[in-house]
Amino acid sequence: MHGYIPFPDISPEVFSVSIAGYTFALRWYALAYITGLLLGWRIVVALMKRPRLWREGQAPMAPQQVEDLLTWVILGVVLGGRTGYVLFYDLPYYLKDPLSIFKLWQGGMAFHGGFLGVVVAVVLYCRSQKIPALSVFDALAVATPQGLMFGRFANFINGELWGRPSHLPWAVAFPGAAAQDCGPDWLTICTRHPSQIYEALMEGVILGLLLVYLALRRGWLRHPGRLGGLFVAGYGTARFIVEFFRQADAQFITPTDPFGNVIQFGQLGGFSMGQVLSLPMIAFGLAVVWWTMRKARV
Repeated sequence: MHGYIPFPDISPEVFSVSIAGYTFALRWYALAYITGLLLGWRIVVALMKRPRLWREGQAPMAPQQVEDLLTWVILGVVLGGRTGYVLFYDLPYYLKDPLSIFKLWQGGMAFHGGFLGVVVAVVLYCRSQKIPALSVFDALAVATPQGLMFGRFANFINGELWGRPSHLPWAVAFPGAAAQDCGPDWLTICTRHPSQIYEALMEGVILGLLLVYLALRRGWLRHPGRLGGLFVAGYGTARFIVEFFRQADAQFITPTDPFGNVIQFGQLGGFSMGQVLSLPMIAFGLAVVWWTMRKARV
């Protein structure tokens, strides 16, 4: 038997209480969202209080405005993330049961949809307040990776979004559905890549440290759009790489079109849905970085 890591026995709920026959629970995934948003808010406020980091020594918005921006960002994350999941990942199911779209407590959020939701929300807010949107996106880029890290750790604790079967020493024996369908090479215990941890390290720790370094030490906040572009390209690259180790969503193992018809030519041309959605992010992010560097040389 190859070496592996047993899945830690951690409840998906941080705590639960019963009041008048109703049970209220705080789940790790909800806590990750709350912690990520609150820490991101404080990071953006801290950046706005350091005008020397910004172009012409002037922050793009007052620290007091960040709280209003947070409300818009939360709406963008929730509405965009849910809409993206419905459209990109499981549209046939939700066409059959539209009311399930509103059952957020059952899970189902897509980063790419949430990202687009935040873009729309920030643009609308900045236009209403006459604030330079590109500089605001740069601040959000610095503040976002830690939230992604918490979210991926919560995915691991929940035993969801696991990786492909693996015999590596750090492979994890996930419970439930992950313990099945590994094939004849796994006669007793099915072990898989802890792809959630890979994503936490790449999207959260590595990308986050790089963005902080460039913001605080290399003056990238003085070039509107540059850090935002790097974040978009960096996330897309990290997600594209990790998808090689992540188990495809069940509905893409036998891929279907939006009406539930089986696609015969293979899973999205050989790429997962996450990779297909990440490629435009990589191209767009690199184009923005190139544009800001070219503009700085003129």
